[in-house]
Amino acid sequence: MTRLPLLFIYLRLALGLILVPLSLVQVENYKFIAVLFLTTGLLTDIFDGIIARKLRVSTQKLRRLDSSVDQIFFLSVILATYIQCPDFFRANYLKLALLTGLEAVTYLVSFLKFRKEIATHSLGAKIWTLFLFATLLQVILQCRSGLLFEFCFWIGLVTRLEIMSIILILKEWTNDIPTLYHALRLRQGKEITRNKMFNG
Repeated sequence: MTRLPLLFIYLRLALGLILVPLSLVQVENYKFIAVLFLTTGLLTDIFDGIIARKLRVSTQKLRRLDSSVDQIFFLSVILATYIQCPDFFRANYLKLALLTGLEAVTYLVSFLKFRKEIATHSLGAKIWTLFLFATLLQVILQCRSGLLFEFCFWIGLVTRLEIMSIILILKEWTNDIPTLYHALRLRQGKEITRNKMFNG
């Protein structure tokens, strides 16, 4: 039972990596499979942390692994979706490049400062993940996304900047920082309250 969160993490990794070749070979019923994989990936992302905290096995190592696998999973889904719907990506390449660049910069800042990857798991990032999920779902099914993508872009922009600010403010690497406000409190040596459901 204590290994269930780890199982969820590795399941998400496998789903992402399997989806890319399925997209390349144009497997029958691809859209159904992609939606199933994406939804399962989101659910495992939500529940691995909740279960880990419930079982008291939510270690820094597990949170770092969770964060890294999240990146691989969503990048894999995005790549698979690009293979299926390249026109959407061509039409929005500037915004997508900006988001991708900001994401890369946040990781670079974290590695340069702490020699560790990001594992802030902020509330804003969780909200953005839901918008990213919904946008990818729409693109997978329709090869287009209008207003939903705009929301996803701007929320992604703001949350990437918040994460970067959190990293720069923290004196030492810490996982599960709900907001920029909480990072400021930690810098001042004050205790912070985390949500038991979402942040430990």
